[in-house]
Amino acid sequence: MEQELAKRFDPLPGRVGHVAGIESLTLDGCRYYFGFDYKSDLVVSPLIDDPDAMAAFAAEHMRQTDGRHGEAYWADLVADAVETSELVREDTAREFTTRSLRADLPNPGSHLLYLLDAASEWDGSFTLPSDARQAYTRLGFDEDDFPGGIGECLQAILEDGADSRPDERTVVRCYLTSVKLLPGNWTLLFTPLAEAIAGHE
Repeated sequence: MEQELAKRFDPLPGRVGHVAGIESLTLDGCRYYFGFDYKSDLVVSPLIDDPDAMAAFAAEHMRQTDGRHGEAYWADLVADAVETSELVREDTAREFTTRSLRADLPNPGSHLLYLLDAASEWDGSFTLPSDARQAYTRLGFDEDDFPGGIGECLQAILEDGADSRPDERTVVRCYLTSVKLLPGNWTLLFTPLAEAIAGHE
């Protein structure tokens, strides 16, 4: 039974065997669980909407500092993730709706942006589109650390409006619409952000 549940969700490429804990969030009232490597600031599982399947997935693909554990051990951590989080203090920071994601740009420094960075696969295999690369250079940011300037660009747009900040708008659009960089089913949470930036153009 445990192996059958674990097979419901494929592990994320290159993210198997991490020492990690369990976190959760809600989207449109549905709770999703996920594995998180706190030391690396890295999402290590898809979004899983079944607590038993999350426990089985963790038993198969995740570790604790003292090694592997069975499904029963992980089930306790899954249950804890409903009430507590090591990533946020307030539950409202991990409660999302598709409507709000489509309507509003994320705030700089928000949990949503942190999760986007933790889930994305920003590495040397991705080449920035020329317009985003040129805008990023004009703004004085380091192209090798593309996510690093997103907060400043968002802040500028929120304060001055997208029309007054064309380079910042180009950078943010590239970042929020690069859903192809999201592993597993994390597009469930972040695809609506593409509509949010479109609404500010």
